[in-house]
Amino acid sequence: MADQAGPVARLTGAVVRYGPRAVGPIDLEVSSGDIIALVGASGAGKSTALRLLAGLEPPTEGKALTAPGRTGLVFQAPTLMPWASALDNVALPLDLARTPDAESRRRAAEALASVGLGDRLDARPGQLSGGMAMRVALARALVAHPSLLLLDEPFAALDSVTRRRLIEDLHRLWRDARPRPAIVLVTHDVEDAVYLAARTVVLDARTGAQVARLTSPGPLPRPEGWRMAPAYREAVEGVASALAATMEAIA
Repeated sequence: MADQAGPVARLTGAVVRYGPRAVGPIDLEVSSGDIIALVGASGAGKSTALRLLAGLEPPTEGKALTAPGRTGLVFQAPTLMPWASALDNVALPLDLARTPDAESRRRAAEALASVGLGDRLDARPGQLSGGMAMRVALARALVAHPSLLLLDEPFAALDSVTRRRLIEDLHRLWRDARPRPAIVLVTHDVEDAVYLAARTVVLDARTGAQVARLTSPGPLPRPEGWRMAPAYREAVEGVASALAATMEAIA
């Protein structure tokens, strides 16, 4: 599923120590155009892996190669500026990069239109539903054309219908982007992981080390009705079984 050879980002034997506790070693290679899901029990190190990939935290041991281009981040909460319009929220990365104001607003408006909010440019976060606010956060992460997009459980607080629509939107945006960004998603939802990603990495519940890497069958974006396909259901069960095995070890 990668657009080109070579890693966009890579973790090699990466360990992060928090006092007496260590997370890792984590080994993960992300190539251009990849879509990867990370699943694991709470505390397994999924968010730690994202912080390492983003360059927000250095490894205590091992190596972390961060993306040479821009990295976009979307968290579980939209983290929007409550006093600012949707347009100004999305334009923030461009403003910080000192992009001329006219170009910044034009690109922000295009990004909002691409997530279906072209008519809500002036809306404040308090005027938006949870799904709309997450679309604004996604537009903000994509407006600077990142080479790597990191998603830390961005769908967790949304209802199932809104979550599925956002995943479909994300697939569409990824498909249409040139070049396509690499995407790494952290999630507790095995079904979302298998549906969104080309492969799912299962992290050990105790150490955060990679214990399984399972490929999701079928094309990206997914064809209509793919959630009912036997191949999808089988892949979901495979990931769920690998995840359960790591959790049984600490029960």
